[in-house]
Amino acid sequence: MFSSEPSTKLIEEVFRRAILHAGPPENFALQTVQEVIKPQKQTKLAQDENQLLENMLRTLLQELVSSAVQSGEPIMHYGQSIDDGETSQAQIPRLLDIVLYLCEKEHVEGGMIFQLLEDLTEMSTMKNCKDIFGYIESKQDILGKLELFARGKLVMLRTCNQLLRRLSKANDVVFCGRILMFLAHFFPLSERSAVNIKGVFNTSNETKYEKDPPDGIPVDFNFYKTFWSLQEYFCNPALTLAPTKWQKFTSSLMVVLNTFDAQPLSDEVGDANVLEEEAATFNIKYLTSSKLMGLELKDPSFRRHVLVQCLILFDYLKAPGKNDKDLPSESMKEEMKSCEERVKKLLEMTPPKGKDFLHSIEHILEREKNWVWWKRDGCPPFEKQSMEKKAVQDGPKKRRPRWRLGNKELSQLWKWADQNPNALTDPQRVRTPAITEYWKPLAEDMDPSAGIEAEYHHKNSRYIYGELAAEVVAEGLNLCSDFKLKRQLEKQNVYCWKGLRFSARQDLDGFSRFTDHGIEGVVPLELLPPHVRSRYEGKANDRSKRAKKEDSKVAPSQAEENQIAASASENDGEGIRADLEASATPVETDVTAGTGNISQSGTATPDEHQKQSSDTDMGQEAGQLDADAEADAGMMDGETDAEVDLEAVG
Repeated sequence: MFSSEPSTKLIEEVFRRAILHAGPPENFALQTVQEVIKPQKQTKLAQDENQLLENMLRTLLQELVSSAVQSGEPIMHYGQSIDDGETSQAQIPRLLDIVLYLCEKEHVEGGMIFQLLEDLTEMSTMKNCKDIFGYIESKQDILGKLELFARGKLVMLRTCNQLLRRLSKANDVVFCGRILMFLAHFFPLSERSAVNIKGVFNTSNETKYEKDPPDGIPVDFNFYKTFWSLQEYFCNPALTLAPTKWQKFTSSLMVVLNTFDAQPLSDEVGDANVLEEEAATFNIKYLTSSKLMGLELKDPSFRRHVLVQCLILFDYLKAPGKNDKDLPSESMKEEMKSCEERVKKLLEMTPPKGKDFLHSIEHILEREKNWVWWKRDGCPPFEKQSMEKKAVQDGPKKRRPRWRLGNKELSQLWKWADQNPNALTDPQRVRTPAITEYWKPLAEDMDPSAGIEAEYHHKNSRYIYGELAAEVVAEGLNLCSDFKLKRQLEKQNVYCWKGLRFSARQDLDGFSRFTDHGIEGVVPLELLPPHVRSRYEGKANDRSKRAKKEDSKVAPSQAEENQIAASASENDGEGIRADLEASATPVETDVTAGTGNISQSGTATPDEHQKQSSDTDMGQEAGQLDADAEADAGMMDGETDAEVDLEAVG
């Protein structure tokens, strides 16, 4: 480290020689730093090394500026020489180029170049600052790089603001415009430091004019005061929102517009005042002497200046996104509309090229609405991060692979299944565990001697799945319609849900204990320790005793019901036998009558024999149908099939 006075002078001498070195800075800049600093790292300085180098460079820059002032040369041209017809670079720009290269390549701290530029502007006159700012404009692309911009944007903003304070807004208009244009290009659009978020007006820009009439010069002083009083409202348009201020503004504006109508400008006057020539000597403020009032009214650019101010004020009052209290009233909107139409008509009549000028102003004001909305929305960034273009590889373009099942992972799984066909059919892959094996973790949780806290029990898992709970409720209700069971099932986690499914298939006795004891009652008793098992065995025995007792009560009542049903069926059987005997008598009589006819005529003919047989068959069929119908009636009343058959035979 070089902390002594001789060492600092040695460093300055080395850099002075480097400034005079011919060739681009990349050929010798890094070697110069390594020679004088001898950094810990070969290509990048540490924090204390950066501080040492910055202090030395600021001292060297101050000495160069002092030498340039003493020589009487402009500081940005000091040390410039012409050899063999070639102009060599001056010493201060050469030093700045070396430091800029080191900052760009990240050999030194990125804010060092901005600090040197700020020191240089503070040590220079405004005439020299124009040359310094020219150098800044020429290096704008390098200074605006991300690695440098993040380090020095605040320093550059401070430097430019200090220059603007030192400049005259009336005499240095062009230089002020150069600075503002540089800031607009250097900072991104979304930079909030460059945006008037609150919409504050520059009320310090006050227009001073005469309050008392002059002596000896005839002039309409009332019109003079009325005309220049409008600048108060143009400076702060928010004043016009008050009803009294608006009435005063509109009355003054009507006087001015009536005067412009009464004194129209001819085309000859417009041609005489060529606006292009006036742009070179254009001032942002006009003189307010009452003696010049008559001449200013004949100036087309002066009239346009005032009329455009009116349109800007109206555009502010109509701007979107305001609060209700800041919006003009309906009467104000009507007056504003009529005044705006009249102002546009006067602009169109003002030579030269009034229509084209009015069209340009309307276009600018329309675009201004977009900026108003952008500021009201919080100034969202315009820039979008550009996607880095991938370097195109040499050779033929590779075709993008197409996967059989849509993506690489699914296709790989399918490939593994083809290579190992037993993978999907392996019994160890998907199997239903035994009920004792599955409930063993919960049985261990239930053992107090294990010392497992309740929040870590398997039954108290915090992950509850609504669809699975709904499914187990649907299956559980097929086994038990108890409402409490449904509410308990809805609260179970996945582990309990699977266990209930296994118990319902493999252990119905254990599944039945879920109603009384919850999920712990489903655990097989042989897995539980004796002192835990007793809590569930006793209640199970009591339940079995209650079930047997209820069965014993039901048995006598069931026997009585069976006896009553048997006696009723006997009574019904006797009635059916009587009906069958009564219905069988006509059949026997008909058969006897038929036999008698046969015996009277002797031997029956074939036709008679066939007729007799058919009649007999019909009678038997009719008797059989009646017997079947009555037998069905007996079965409906409670008789057995055997009793019906016995009655039919009798």
